[in-house]
Amino acid sequence: MTETAAALPDDLPKNYDPAAVEVVLYQRWMQAGYFRADEQRVLSGERKPFSIVLPPPNVTGDLHIGHALDHTLMDVLARWHRMSGDEVLWLPGMDHAGIATQNLVEQKLAVDGKTRHDFGRELFVQKVWDWKHESGGAILGQMKRLGDSVDWDRERFTLDEGLSAAVQTIFKRLFDDGLIYRAERITNWCPGCLTAISDIEVDHSDDEGELVSIRYDGEAQDGAAFSVVVATTRVETMLGDTAVAVHPDDERYAALIGRTVRVPFVERDIPIIADEHVDPAFGTGAVKVTPAHDPNDFEIGKRHGLPMITVLTPDAHITDTATIFDGLDRFEARAVIKQKLAEAGHVVGEKKPYLHAVGHCSRSDDVVEPRLSKQWFVKVEPLAAAAGDAVRTGAVTIHPPELEARYFAWVDNMHDWTISRQLWWGHRIPVWYSSDGEIRCVGPNEQPPGEGWTQDPDVLDTWFSSALWPFSTMGWPEQTDTLKAFYPTSVLVTGYDILFFWVARMMMFGLYAMGGDAAGNGKGNQPFDVVSLHGLVRDQFGKKMSKSKGNGIDPLEMIDLYGADALRFTLARGANPGADLAFARDWVGGSRNFCSKLFNATRFALINGAAVPQTPLQAPELTDADAWILDRLDEVIARTTEQLADFQFAKAAEGLYHYAWDEFCDWYVELAKVQTRESEARAVTTRAVLGTVLDALLRLLHPFVPFVTESLWTSLTGGESLVVAAWPRPSDRLPRAGARTFIGDLDKLVTEIRRFRADQGLPPAKGVPARITGGTPGLTAPAAALTRLVDPEDDFAASASIEVSLQAGLVTIQVDTRGTVDVAAERARLLKDLAASEKEIVDTERKLGNEQFMGKAPDAVVAKIRSRNETAVAEHTRLSERLAALPGENA
Repeated sequence: MTETAAALPDDLPKNYDPAAVEVVLYQRWMQAGYFRADEQRVLSGERKPFSIVLPPPNVTGDLHIGHALDHTLMDVLARWHRMSGDEVLWLPGMDHAGIATQNLVEQKLAVDGKTRHDFGRELFVQKVWDWKHESGGAILGQMKRLGDSVDWDRERFTLDEGLSAAVQTIFKRLFDDGLIYRAERITNWCPGCLTAISDIEVDHSDDEGELVSIRYDGEAQDGAAFSVVVATTRVETMLGDTAVAVHPDDERYAALIGRTVRVPFVERDIPIIADEHVDPAFGTGAVKVTPAHDPNDFEIGKRHGLPMITVLTPDAHITDTATIFDGLDRFEARAVIKQKLAEAGHVVGEKKPYLHAVGHCSRSDDVVEPRLSKQWFVKVEPLAAAAGDAVRTGAVTIHPPELEARYFAWVDNMHDWTISRQLWWGHRIPVWYSSDGEIRCVGPNEQPPGEGWTQDPDVLDTWFSSALWPFSTMGWPEQTDTLKAFYPTSVLVTGYDILFFWVARMMMFGLYAMGGDAAGNGKGNQPFDVVSLHGLVRDQFGKKMSKSKGNGIDPLEMIDLYGADALRFTLARGANPGADLAFARDWVGGSRNFCSKLFNATRFALINGAAVPQTPLQAPELTDADAWILDRLDEVIARTTEQLADFQFAKAAEGLYHYAWDEFCDWYVELAKVQTRESEARAVTTRAVLGTVLDALLRLLHPFVPFVTESLWTSLTGGESLVVAAWPRPSDRLPRAGARTFIGDLDKLVTEIRRFRADQGLPPAKGVPARITGGTPGLTAPAAALTRLVDPEDDFAASASIEVSLQAGLVTIQVDTRGTVDVAAERARLLKDLAASEKEIVDTERKLGNEQFMGKAPDAVVAKIRSRNETAVAEHTRLSERLAALPGENA
């Protein structure tokens, strides 16, 4: 048997220090160009493609624990496919984050008492670009610390020239196809950001409010007065009421339909209308209708042709009501209006506390206002239908499949998408207006109209440009080699929480852009073949992480403390498809211990001359222990490969953990210490087995813990890099039938001997004379070595013994405990334990003898007490016998 030359032990330090190797290794990988993708290898048929586009983080962002999970799983797939011989493109980039970035720069200007209006649009946008170049994109450097193996040469930004051309192209195409239109609608409006925002930018929380019942007075035709009572939490919007609605079948109000009541303060007469939207069982069965400030009221207003009166400015102050409330902030107005209503006798009953869901802007935390405004929309019906069909026909697979229902519930009931934002930073809407009302949409290769035309001031929703990400980053609308080689992308890895908002929108635009029509035109146009959804990272108790709760975890802090590998491995072990994962700081420390265990085992192997054999290991040369660890290795290789193909990250990581720690480090390495002392021939084979297992194990673990495995594998093999090493395959060697039985017997025998030693009070590290009979020599010799039983001397006296029944037969262990037990200490320990068992016997017998207790206690409780009593009696007998067997006090 020949072996490759292993590195000298001096190449590895005594302890693994992540900080000493991670940055250095990552720089070496980048300089070597290992992460670069070459589309020509795909187009020539040399390699199969595997492609992922990184969900673009915000240019303002920092790496948070959700990013760390997302990136870890993508990197596992990228490294695995690269090692498996595929041509891997993992394309990175950033999102311009319209609202967040503009707000950040405006906050910096506000320090000097300035606003963006002091600079004008062009100069302000340049200031944002300056900030981006100087301070933006810190997350990209943080990705390198995590170990992301992305192709940095292809880094993109949503405002790049090429991506901007793609945005303008698809806007023009959608506009010309009648799938983009402008209309007045109710949208989510942020008074702090002064723009419409998307659903995903609204965080809902249960806020305490006050339900106020207001009486609207009317006058009957015969001169008799009447009134209608409505309830609301947003009292200030009453100033914009244009109707009161009741259900058409509500007999209480049947006679009032068509009559009018007067809105207090504004002295506006409004009709009482019948609409089936009203729930007659809620409150009084009558609701106020404010079409310009509520989405449901807006629909009622359209059905009944009601006026739509706006009473709030963009920054949420009362306006144009000709009342004393004009100019007040909405919350100030709410309090004052309630007071004035009460003084005028229009508040009925007591104001009631009311807990209700309130939307907050995820950027500014301002309470979102439903507000009527003129916006641009995408007509989603044909696009969403194509996105649903892509999954139904199997063109796209959602993993895990049980999340398909949530996807269909969204795309099958999608509302038209508000895509305009009242910002300056972003892709400006490519529409111009003439002075006489003509509208013209301009494509990327067209000249905008000249004098007398004005461009729309709004920009596009950031989600609009990011919906193009899978193909705009590859050069679309040009038919580039990158597109030909890597589109559709292989998989999208993302959290289930943006399944609706981003995944569905990429599906709609990918099918439309690449298929040439709203239907998407079949398989091959989808933006990705598989959507692999993971859950959210929560704390160890399953609660959502947040700074306010103090349970958030900074991944960069974890990397500083424990290393990137430890953080990655902790996240991967919890990443079951579609399920949330719990996470605690201490668990990262446990993963660091795993990396150290792997390091120490490899260092031991190198010190003892382990090397990777150049020729296959032959079965006759192998002990049962050798055969067992190699058989298990073949199983682990096959299982890990299958699990990664099925996106079962947690199962793959967990299986590798237990094989590496429990089987290889705790068992085989310990057996190897015994085998290398038996003979030179046995030592040579053992070293080859150590090298074989470590070579494959480090390859298997590399996608999860790339830094420590790279450091160890290059020292072991002298190879170039694990990044470009081959993924292991199971050997052709047939499993040895008796190897698993051998290890099972050895495990049981060693466990029983160690328990026996503890019962006898024998120090774990002290060699004890013993004679083992029965079983097989191949079994008992390593068992004796592992449990520190030494050959007896001529005056051997068996003072204690046990028998262990194994598949290999009955094994008897006789031990000479003379001189190995501190009799006084052992006697004291046994007396203490004996007293504890006596107390347990007394306590349990007292309960079992209490007729009143026994008559009332559940059967399960009684059974548990009986079991405790039986255990205590058995323990008392064992301790008494052990105590009696001890030599005298002066022995």
